[in-house]
Amino acid sequence: MKLPISVPVLLVMLGILTWNVQAAPAGQPAPDFALPNIDGKNIRLKELRGQVVLINYWASWCGPCRQEMPLLNDIYKKYNKLGFVILGVNVEQDSNKAKGYLRDVPVSFPILYDMQNQLSKLYNINAMPTTVIVDRSGMIRYVHEGYKPGYEETYKKQIKELVKE
Repeated sequence: MKLPISVPVLLVMLGILTWNVQAAPAGQPAPDFALPNIDGKNIRLKELRGQVVLINYWASWCGPCRQEMPLLNDIYKKYNKLGFVILGVNVEQDSNKAKGYLRDVPVSFPILYDMQNQLSKLYNINAMPTTVIVDRSGMIRYVHEGYKPGYEETYKKQIKELVKE
């Protein structure tokens, strides 16, 4: 019996299917972007150079995102005066769902809307939530995919380290 494709081609295809693409790697410059906030004003990453920036990709349908959001707000309130900012990047095509969630769970940090998932693709976001921490010079220092209770303690430790630099 002859196979419709060769064994080497099959192995390559399997390798592609099982290859784990991770979010933008730590140690690389953070790709610049501009996304609109709730007021339609574009926020640009490079304009935040000199601050530690935590970029959190989230969606209103994501249970762990919903669990993490109030904890991120607490972190923002605690470290904002030290040169730290959070950008919450909502990845839903319908921003009304995110706005509805934020009416119930308001946050102090800027929420940006990536309705065409352009930024998510640029940063290779594959998990919700994903948190990327960028240092004052614009380098990606930490990437966290997913969320479990206790991750916020790791974020705090990393933020403290970076604001001291």
